[in-house]
Amino acid sequence: MKTFEEFSLGDLKLKNRIIMAPLTRSRAIDNIPNDLMRKYYSQRASAGLIISEGTSPSPNGLGYPRIPGAYSNEQINGWKKVAEGVHKNGGKFFVQLMHTGRVTSGLNLPEGAKALAPSAIKLDGEMYTDVKGPQPHDTPAEMTIADIKTAQDEHVNAAVELVKVGVDGIELHAANGYLLEQFINPKSNIRTDEYGGNYKNRARFVLEIAKRVADIIGGNKVGMRLSPYGVFNDMQGDYENLVDAYTYLAEELKKLNFAYIHIVDQRVAMGAPEFSTDIKSTIKNTFGGNIIVGGDVHTASRAEELIDEGYDLVYIGRPFISNPNLVEKLKANETLTDADPNTFYAPGEVGYVDYI
Repeated sequence: MKTFEEFSLGDLKLKNRIIMAPLTRSRAIDNIPNDLMRKYYSQRASAGLIISEGTSPSPNGLGYPRIPGAYSNEQINGWKKVAEGVHKNGGKFFVQLMHTGRVTSGLNLPEGAKALAPSAIKLDGEMYTDVKGPQPHDTPAEMTIADIKTAQDEHVNAAVELVKVGVDGIELHAANGYLLEQFINPKSNIRTDEYGGNYKNRARFVLEIAKRVADIIGGNKVGMRLSPYGVFNDMQGDYENLVDAYTYLAEELKKLNFAYIHIVDQRVAMGAPEFSTDIKSTIKNTFGGNIIVGGDVHTASRAEELIDEGYDLVYIGRPFISNPNLVEKLKANETLTDADPNTFYAPGEVGYVDYI
């Protein structure tokens, strides 16, 4: 099966086409990657590529409790150890940079940090905090031009430092309602300056980060996650010029020689409606490079179907939580172990490194 064949991703040789998707697990005490996380990722190194959980490049982007950062020496050294563990077991490892923007409670932010977004539009609903349980999201401050430049600098600095210590590459998280998508989506971006208005202006923040990161570490070490038609975190699922916006993003990323575009299908796990167009094919045909797709993949045959449809790599998420040897189980067509949702975000080893 092509699913289990080697695959060249830029300069990396992947041992198969299965990608471990980013999965928030909230085990980074004090927002620092630790030995428990090294063990968790190392156990799953049979994936062709592991993409880490969302990792904030800024204190302002730590929206959830116990998610890791990549802006201090201690955090970067923690990721160095995680990458070393994955490499020791024969795997490849990208860190996903995720700034949560308005998806936050101030109780989850360190002292001096604040909620920022393209526009001062509060997200409905609540955010879990370790201090007081569920709390309303903070109303974000509208980012000034200085804030925008700082956030871009933070992404670039994190990418440079992570690659410097041996991480194989970086994924920029422009999906699922976090900061980068908050700029793309007209529901969360009502700015009237050069970072708002038409779809090219709304994409400007994302593409400026993409270009700067690619220029410094090489586009072949960078991927981007997108979620067209997604509604998670109160995004507008469909809007005027959506296809134009994502076609434009794909065109610009092609110029930067990006390693891949990772398309999230929110219809599976996040309740998004059916796509209005075949947006995945549109992105693939425009980008012309490697495309990661997935969603509801529990068998090798389903992964093979996606590859036969013309996509390059297949992401699998939750099955990796409870099946550290997922690739071997898929090859053998074994029944997969179900995960316990009660331990998805709880601290400690239970439901994290104790599956076999």
